[in-house]
Amino acid sequence: MTETALTELPAIVETASIALQNQSAAMGPEAAQNIANGYGAAAAGIAVGLAALAAGYAERGIGAAAVGAIAEDDDMFVPGLIMTVLPETLVILALVVVFILG
Repeated sequence: MTETALTELPAIVETASIALQNQSAAMGPEAAQNIANGYGAAAAGIAVGLAALAAGYAERGIGAAAVGAIAEDDDMFVPGLIMTVLPETLVILALVVVFILG
């Protein structure tokens, strides 16, 4: 994106927000609730996706270090496995939060 596009982004978001508010007021409360539920589901999906992306990024370095440690000492298998699995618990926790709030 160019610098001008980034400076205009808040105005675009504000305009879209005002348009959605006007549209939901004209639709009625049931349709507005359906739209809000859809945005909530989209936000939950983005949150879980970002958690999975961060877990994958963390596992990248941890897995390489664990394999190196196991190559030097076989007794490091269990600690290496535990350290490799720990970031994935973030995704599981994100899914639990989505199911509780959803």
